[in-house]
Amino acid sequence: QVQLVESGGGLVQAGGSLRLSCAASGLAFSSYNMGWFRQAPGKEREFVAAINWSGRSTNYADSVKGRFTISRDNAKNTAYLQMNSLKPEDTAVYYCAAGLLGVISRLEILYDYWGQGTQVTVSS
Repeated sequence: QVQLVESGGGLVQAGGSLRLSCAASGLAFSSYNMGWFRQAPGKEREFVAAINWSGRSTNYADSVKGRFTISRDNAKNTAYLQMNSLKPEDTAVYYCAAGLLGVISRLEILYDYWGQGTQVTVSS
């Protein structure tokens, strides 16, 4: 049974930092590309960042580029999202996803497994 479990969310002031983790089990983690998505209240879920299976290729939404960094540790079956210079508009539930894809993608439909999400709240 595949499980993706996010952690590290919480309440932080604007300008602060958080690091999200996504612990994977039940799949060959090092074969999967990983993505982070988020959904703010009243909005559709949107792409945040993605990393390929080896960690050598990454992609970011324009809204987080330069502030967020995605990484992974295949030995620990874990993906990370380091979030710096947080803004109130970053407030959302953050989800990690795993996809057995040829290339990293921003498209939700191309991800096979999803976590339950972790809440990030940024106060002004």
